[in-house]
Amino acid sequence: QVQLMESGGGSVQPGGSLRLSCAASGMIFRLYPMGWYRQAPGKQRELVAAITRGTSTNYADSVKGRFTISRDNAKNTVYLQMNSLKPEDTAVYYCNANVGSNDYWGQGTQVTVSS
Repeated sequence: QVQLMESGGGSVQPGGSLRLSCAASGMIFRLYPMGWYRQAPGKQRELVAAITRGTSTNYADSVKGRFTISRDNAKNTVYLQMNSLKPEDTAVYYCNANVGSNDYWGQGTQVTVSS
């Protein structure tokens, strides 16, 4: 059973930084692409960043240059480093794994950017 556990969310002032982590289990982590999504109140869930099983990455235009996705296959963990945070980054952030054409999600972690 694939399980994804996010951590690292919290409240931060505009311009601040947070690092999200997602620990995966029940899958051969190194074989699969991973992604971070977010959902703000009243909005649809959107892709923030994704990383292939190698090192190729892609980002939503709204976070390019501010967010960095990375993975540590030895720790079965994917990270999202978020810098220069803005109030519009406020959302619940979810980790995603697509394994054998099935989508798996973590429980989500709240990120709030406010002065």
